[in-house]
Amino acid sequence: MSRRPFRRLLARVFLAATGWRPDGARPQPRQYILIAAPHTTNWDFAYLLAFAEYFELEINWMGKHTLFKPPFGAIMRALGGIPVRRHKRENLVETLAALFDEYEDLGLVVPAEGTRDHVDHWKSGFYHIARAANVPIVMSYLDYSEKRGGFGPGFLPSSDLRKDMDTVRAFYEGKQGKYPELFGRIRLREEDDGELEAKRSPTETATETSNSSA
Repeated sequence: MSRRPFRRLLARVFLAATGWRPDGARPQPRQYILIAAPHTTNWDFAYLLAFAEYFELEINWMGKHTLFKPPFGAIMRALGGIPVRRHKRENLVETLAALFDEYEDLGLVVPAEGTRDHVDHWKSGFYHIARAANVPIVMSYLDYSEKRGGFGPGFLPSSDLRKDMDTVRAFYEGKQGKYPELFGRIRLREEDDGELEAKRSPTETATETSNSSA
């Protein structure tokens, strides 16, 4: 038995033994950014890998290049890890967007929450990488309340940030992490910055512009 069928069998056994059910369909795009949420426990990564194997899907995640040195480098790569060398002067969004020029098939997991703890804003890297690479965003989820997980629809990000994020919010509505209190609101800081900009009066904006030009 080759390695892939064995891994898929192992994933199915793991999901069945823990009472989890698959939901959704296998993502169709060959290149995409993958959101994995809610993220409130280290177990999320194990279940994400298991559902990816269940749907016969290869996903990738980025890691600092030093993580891929012996003796664990081979294991990291087998689990979908891609080493990234980030020098101080390099832009991470551009670096990760460039990976889509190197790989014809790439489902890149980009942390949206950035941590297992509660946060007031998601990190917007996933959104900007998708736009820079011109690839869709696919949403995956784990719902611990129903013990269901899988992959949802994808969409190509537009120039309307709030509309795109409304799509994300609608998909994750009602889906609970293992520790629901740690799952923060689904909102990017740029959305709040836009609201603050809109609330400022024309006089305030003109004054700031005048001061900055002085």
